[in-house]
Amino acid sequence: MSGKIVNNVFRASGVIAATPGGLDWSTAVVTGSTLSASAGKGYFINTTSNACTVTLPSSAEIGDQIVFADYARTWSTNNLIIDSNGNNFQGDPDTYTVDYSTAGQSLNIVYSDATKGWLPVSDDAVEDVGINTAPTQKGFFAFGLDNSGAYGTVTSVKNLLASNGVIASDVTGVGTARQALAAASYGYDKAIIAFGGGVVNTRNLVNNSGVVAADATGAGTARAFLAAAGYGNDKAIFGYGGGYVSISNLCNNQGVVAADVSGVGTARGGLSAATYGGDKAIFGFGTTGGGNMVSTTNKVSNSGVVSSDTTGVGTDREGATAASYGVGLAFFAYGNTGGANSVSTKNLINSSGVVSADVTGVGTERRQPAASSYGGDKAAVAYGQIPSGNTKVSMKNLVSNTGVISADVTGVGTARYDLAAAGYSQSA
Repeated sequence: MSGKIVNNVFRASGVIAATPGGLDWSTAVVTGSTLSASAGKGYFINTTSNACTVTLPSSAEIGDQIVFADYARTWSTNNLIIDSNGNNFQGDPDTYTVDYSTAGQSLNIVYSDATKGWLPVSDDAVEDVGINTAPTQKGFFAFGLDNSGAYGTVTSVKNLLASNGVIASDVTGVGTARQALAAASYGYDKAIIAFGGGVVNTRNLVNNSGVVAADATGAGTARAFLAAAGYGNDKAIFGYGGGYVSISNLCNNQGVVAADVSGVGTARGGLSAATYGGDKAIFGFGTTGGGNMVSTTNKVSNSGVVSSDTTGVGTDREGATAASYGVGLAFFAYGNTGGANSVSTKNLINSSGVVSADVTGVGTERRQPAASSYGGDKAAVAYGQIPSGNTKVSMKNLVSNTGVISADVTGVGTARYDLAAAGYSQSA
């Protein structure tokens, strides 16, 4: 034990037992699947990759105390499991399974006696509120199909979106040129681009300076025409996609994409997604093939669980875009209703994930633009294709913090569609 002894107690043997103020905290974060804990110690338990089974001391004395803390807020995904090693735990014998499964939880236990054994004196979860108070300030638009050739040529060009809503000129692309991919924010101030035409599951990370990294090996089923959004404050989810599937892939706060999760809801492609309520996400609209458009939505919880279908509101369409704005709000806008018919209609999403009826559109009707949040509480929609004449555009429409979409602003950068966009950086 190190440090000053404050408000400590004596064990039955006369040896001083530490309380939390005098605990000897382990300097190494525990990442393994097992831990043999010692009395008088504090441990940071990181269960990002696996559950952790903690074995308590077999020879415990009254006043022995141990504290465990959820280092990465992942106990809800991979539990902390307690093996009381022959002693009772809250009066129950060691034959019972004891686990803790709340994100952000800390556990403070003290040994009482042979009857009750180890007793939790506190097992509260620390709310994940106030940890990420800085909103996203910047964004980017990247990849897509440009104006060259009859139907366009894939590109990896990038355009940064400043905190004042100004889109910068082209930056030479990094990574495999492709279209029909998806992007989302993760890790509070970074973004990830993944999947897309080809058909691939390649990913490219975007740092908090807007620099796109080289291709990284992907995970999950290779596909295009999917959607992505942030959830849980610092993670992202990719879902659905061409080939008409409903699978999803979670992305952790380190930018690692997980294997497929069995699909929930109507299998479809050409849909869009956005973060709402601060820590949840919603997928919406799309096509199920054969010209069948839908307005179905599926909410995603703050732990990344996709819900069943919610009956659609608004015009059935594919190739729409979506982004967050305001505080906890989001929108779907634009899209294609079939053939050469596109719309500029928008549907606002409130902080509970309820989608509103159609609002008359502003700006050029088009399909497959992209949208990103910027400036802390606003968004920008840019690029896209006017189906009649197969015309690609680079125009943008700014979205205010009340969800009002502005008239067209002359575009900057390569005209293209079927691209990806996301927010990054907490610095203006």
